Amino acid sequence: MKALVTGGGGFLGGVIVRMLRERGDEVRSFSRGTYPALAALGVEQVRGDLGDREAVIRAAAGCDAVFHVAAKAGIWGSYSDFYTANVSGTENVLAACRANGIGKLVYTSSPSVVFDGRDVESGDESLPYPARYEAHYPATKAKAEQLVLAANSPELSTSALRPHLIWGPGDNHLVPRIVAKGRAGKLRRIGDRPCLVDSVYVDNAARAHLQAADHLAWGSAPAGRAYFISNGEPLPLWEMVNRILAAAEIPPVTRSIPPKLAYAAGCICEGLWGLLHLSGEPPMTRFVAHELATSHWFDISAARRDLGYHPEVSIEQGLLRLRHWLQNSRT
Repeated sequence: MKALVTGGGGFLGGVIVRMLRERGDEVRSFSRGTYPALAALGVEQVRGDLGDREAVIRAAAGCDAVFHVAAKAGIWGSYSDFYTANVSGTENVLAACRANGIGKLVYTSSPSVVFDGRDVESGDESLPYPARYEAHYPATKAKAEQLVLAANSPELSTSALRPHLIWGPGDNHLVPRIVAKGRAGKLRRIGDRPCLVDSVYVDNAARAHLQAADHLAWGSAPAGRAYFISNGEPLPLWEMVNRILAAAEIPPVTRSIPPKLAYAAGCICEGLWGLLHLSGEPPMTRFVAHELATSHWFDISAARRDLGYHPEVSIEQGLLRLRHWLQNSRT
């Protein structure tokens, strides 16, 4: 097939692109920049912004499927910026699919769309969207996911994947943040509960996207449905953090603060950053305090059944690859 990948120059998008090319598919990437690594793979690159509907429609011309991976992530920023990228951008991708007669759309969502601040243990796709959100990212991703699933039709089959805490070589978000804060001694455990948390190695998350596209058709099991994607190996959060730190040869996190104190600090930081218009992200937010003090792991049996999903790279194998990448990145 010929596929358009939005955000093909990003972490997950880049691996999806590589896997598509490895099996012989034609790929066009739509991103705000150009990337030598994509050019080396023989990928056609189109520069543009998701907020430009006509640019998205032109980029999708002649494609059979779209992988909508691009989004504005993060814990801080204006609602309008998140809405433009995540909701309006998704509306533009849907318009591009309809304008070009594209039959398949796989959307990269997030498990945070169902997070209400409480523990999620073996959560499945029956979990409802919460009535309110503590951050703009999950709020806008939830709106976008609902748009995608509602658009499922005989003309356009849609599916949404919810990969949880994607990590691995090439990560430009999660791992670098953990490593930087670990080196600076700024990491603290939140509470002392052994909260189990899922994560997913990037190759597993990318492969799930290809499997979803391959199974998509009007009336098929994935059509109009969302799926949790993880490695299926939930670990205590701070054990996973410390294993990532160990891959970077950084001592483990041992000091902790009470959850209520972390939440109070998040409230104060959000107030200060909002009132004083401080630059950068606050060191703590209410959303992050809840995320770091609760369990969130998921039942992936639906993805196994409907997509044929199987995590091929274990956490142990992935950590070995991550260590090798981190070592080479320092040289």
